[in-house]
Amino acid sequence: MDEGALPDGFDYVGDVYRPPYEAQAILMQATVGCSYGKCTFCSGHADKAFAIKDQAILERDIAFAGRYCTRQDRVFIMDGNALCMPMPRWRWLLGAIRRGLPWVAGLATFATARDVAEKSDADLHQLRELGLDRIYMGVESGNAETLKRLRKGIDPAGLLLQGRRVGDAGMELVCSVMLGIVNAKDSLRHARETGQLLSGMRPDIVTVLTLIAFAGTGIKQELERGDLNFLSVPQVLEELQELLLHTELAGGLFDCSHSSGYVHFKARLPEEKQSAQALIDQALAGKCPLTPDAARRI
Repeated sequence: MDEGALPDGFDYVGDVYRPPYEAQAILMQATVGCSYGKCTFCSGHADKAFAIKDQAILERDIAFAGRYCTRQDRVFIMDGNALCMPMPRWRWLLGAIRRGLPWVAGLATFATARDVAEKSDADLHQLRELGLDRIYMGVESGNAETLKRLRKGIDPAGLLLQGRRVGDAGMELVCSVMLGIVNAKDSLRHARETGQLLSGMRPDIVTVLTLIAFAGTGIKQELERGDLNFLSVPQVLEELQELLLHTELAGGLFDCSHSSGYVHFKARLPEEKQSAQALIDQALAGKCPLTPDAARRI
């Protein structure tokens, strides 16, 4: 491509989102929006109709990155669930990135468990061989009733199976879960079953978020109807304590540093579990500062 034809920047449609661990990655929007778009807590892609971008647009993005992003050695492929792209497009894209950005050492993407289920074991292994080394998957809960209420489109057994398949293919698995998405009477059960599911999925990283309800979402409507009530801060911390208690990882990272939370820490499990539990106990006792609601962000 003639360098004079390069755009002024990457082609982004609407707001784009990346995980904290990809803060230094090249952000490449291969799809627009989310092909599922039914989760009741999510508003991130409500303003965008799902589409797979034209190959020519991605070629220009790769050319732009080849000229201006030579210090970044990772690529994060967006949008909401880019793994849903068919394998021919994935093979082309990963090959084009390898040719155009030969210094890139790793690639990652968002995926739903449903997206993983649509890929065969051979597909997942091929994606890993072509450079995709990390998949971010939203789990939210290990409780079947909660997943159904959130309209996740999959049950705990499905999440367990698809999460294990990601790891078996040699890719890192990063799972996000959410506090505060059930009423108080169901809180500890949600936390316990979520921890048990994570233990079976064996993620490399668990990221813990706390509910922030956005206008127009199904969960916001539940709150307005009174079908769901916000947990108090102590109840959220108790839910976090129960989640941590029942999460067993073999050297994985339990990351509770997200800006939506009230207390922040990172703990390598199992060796740092006890110190993390002690920190939550201190928070419950009012002995450490908590993030005020006005400062919490997604």
